Formats: sequence, structure tokens, C-alpha cells
Amino acid sequence: MIEALGVTKRYGDLVAVNDVSFKAEAGEVVGFLGPNGAGKTTTMRMLTGFLPATDGTAVVDGHDIFDEPLAARRAIGYLPETPPLYPEMDVSGYLKYVARIKDVPRSGRKQAVERALERCGLSHVARRVIGSLSKGYRQRVGLAQAIVHDPPVLILDEPTVGLDPNQILEIRELIRDLAAPREGEPSHTVILSTHILPEVEAICRRVIMIHDGQKVLDDSMENLTRDGGRLEDVFARFTLRETGADAAAPEGGEEAVQ
Repeated sequence: MIEALGVTKRYGDLVAVNDVSFKAEAGEVVGFLGPNGAGKTTTMRMLTGFLPATDGTAVVDGHDIFDEPLAARRAIGYLPETPPLYPEMDVSGYLKYVARIKDVPRSGRKQAVERALERCGLSHVARRVIGSLSKGYRQRVGLAQAIVHDPPVLILDEPTVGLDPNQILEIRELIRDLAAPREGEPSHTVILSTHILPEVEAICRRVIMIHDGQKVLDDSMENLTRDGGRLEDVFARFTLRETGADAAAPEGGEEAVQ
């Protein structure tokens, strides 16, 4: 459903992301992990077409993000770390605006907005001004704008940062529902970029880890936590500078150490 093919980003002599490749299938929730400054956000921006890659490409729902940028972007719902909200607008009006700029047909726009409101638990605040909402509800509005055009792929960058424990649980449950929805609702491939390990353990089936701009791990949660293993131990093993590139992979894992 989405595939990164050797994506690389250089800023002069600085290599921010170096030859990263991976694939996520329909209905998968993939945790994209790494310490701060590892290149997670840069990779997400390249996958969504917001940032041009120096080398490599990405394919979204069969569309190359650089050869067919409009078609590829229509297939993506993107929630950046700071949601692109207009605090002076009400929730429903904002989602109608987003649906329009994302080319949702006029005849189906009202239905698309109502569906996004319902799926994100926002129907009861549809007429509320966004600026008056709690951070948790603003994050829900951010998710609603990402799904209003029913994209097959969702890319979420730190979706629970700054939320309280109850809000975090609500957003995690919402992300699970988006990947494995109720009957009749569309299913989404979800890439969740974060450095919060409990988040990944709670909702992801698979983990991709990058460190210093390079992919160092690609494995299932089942393999990584087999026999009582802890994700935080795996994270330390692959990202601590003194062990990084020499770390051994967990048994049975499909990994790449570069």
C-alpha cells in the first residue's frame, strides 16, 4: 500500500536520511521508531511529498510520489506533529474546507465530513470553535482532517504528544479503529512515527527503527517481545551509539543493519 524505495535526504554534507526502504501493507499499523533527531519526521515528509528526496522515491497506492504527486497525495492522510488547524473556525466548517481542498466531490462532501466527525468522536462538538477545544479534541480534529477524503494510507507524526493519559488512550483506540474498522468502514494502512515506546507496544503490529538516518530494524512486535522481551531493551540495543551498528538482531527477525 505504501513503499519507500531508498529515500535519502541530504543538506549539503549532512545526510539526514540515508537510503531508507520499507513497505507497509493494507490494514497494517507500523511503528516508525527512533530517538529525537534520527530522521523520522524528515522521512515522513518525503513519503507525503511535502519534502523532495535527494535520492530514491516512494510509491503510495500504486502512485509514485514524485512522478504522480497529485494522485499519491490523494491516497495519503497526513497528521503532522502540529496539526494544521484554524482555531477561529468551527470543527464542521474546517472539515468542509479540508474536504474541498482535498478534492472530495461536492455531492459527497457533506457525507464525508459527517463520517469523519463520527469516526473521530467529534459529532457532538461539530459546531464548536476549534480554539475552544481541549488539546485532545484538537488532536481528534487533526485526525479527522487526515481521513476526511478516505485515503488508504495514514501517516501520523507524534499523534499523542502533549496529551494527558486519558486522551492518549482515546487517540490510541481511535488509531486501532482506523486500521481495523467496523463493518462497512474503509480500512487504512497506518504509519505511526513516534519515540514513545508504550504507544508502539499498544497499537502496532510491526516496528521499523531508524538511527542516525539509517534503518536499523524491521521486525514484528511478536518477534521483538517474544519470551518476555521488552521493546525498550530492543530500542536501546539498536540506538545507543556504543552498540548501534554492532547490535545483533532478535532471532527470527527480518532486519537490516547498515
